[in-house]
Amino acid sequence: MGALLFHSPFDDPEAWRALFAKEMPDLPVRVWPDAGGDPAEIEFGFIQSLQPGELKKFPNLKAVFSGGAGVDHLLKDPEYPRHVPIVKIVQKQMTLGMTQYVVLQVLRLHRQQPAYQAQQREHVWKELPQPGAWDRTVGIMGLGSLGSAAAKALADLGFKVRGWSRTKKRIKDIACFHGADGLEPFLKETEILVCMLPLTAETTGLIDARLLSMLPKGACFINVARGKQHVDADLLAALDSGQLSHVTLDVFFPEPLAADHPYWRHPKVTVTPHKAGNSSREAVIRDTLENIRGFRSGKKLRHTVNMSAGY
Repeated sequence: MGALLFHSPFDDPEAWRALFAKEMPDLPVRVWPDAGGDPAEIEFGFIQSLQPGELKKFPNLKAVFSGGAGVDHLLKDPEYPRHVPIVKIVQKQMTLGMTQYVVLQVLRLHRQQPAYQAQQREHVWKELPQPGAWDRTVGIMGLGSLGSAAAKALADLGFKVRGWSRTKKRIKDIACFHGADGLEPFLKETEILVCMLPLTAETTGLIDARLLSMLPKGACFINVARGKQHVDADLLAALDSGQLSHVTLDVFFPEPLAADHPYWRHPKVTVTPHKAGNSSREAVIRDTLENIRGFRSGKKLRHTVNMSAGY
């Protein structure tokens, strides 16, 4: 029986190894760079990030599980063995965590919490005009499993919700737009924009000055996807000009965010440390091993990536 290669530079590998062993004792776990004596023993990978060209060294690799919600860190490897499927982490707890974060941040902006916090610092008692949720339009960019769940939750709270995706989607109670032709109509009435897109060549740098100019003046922006999708200088310029009134960012490039970055001290920026889609190790490992057991018994792997589309 083969082994699993684990690599995550941001976590304690021994904690992960112990949990894998508890759930599936007959699956040896090798922690990179120790892949064991024989590269042919490696059957699966659980990879958060790895130097390009490393995974091609394992001739019997059957599947690689992404250690996060995105898969761009694997697809950017020009030497990745394309016959080996990449499996996304699509886990109920992660979806719920992401939905909670998006709802929290949208409500925080909708109910003007940043403005009230600023007033508190100045000892100002002043009521601010408050539109109803039914008069506020929230736009979700990316209508995959995470984006769709967040869109539905916001619609249930009474917001006018619209979504944009690369290809056509139909979701009950959500006005759906798609493709290049649908982008400007989607943006022109979006007062709170949420980026939940996968990172691809097409979405890298997508949130730039041109796109932000299509939003209503004073709109807000939330990014829970990838830091490479927004252009830092353009976000800061839009905040300073008043085109954006607030930005909430959970993702950055590079990470962690540098201590001297302007986002830390900007009064109209909220920073969180890439924890929107919070999910426990135990839940992710159980889902991964359930997929592996099914695969070994002859079933197809669940949640595989379309290599051409990039997600």
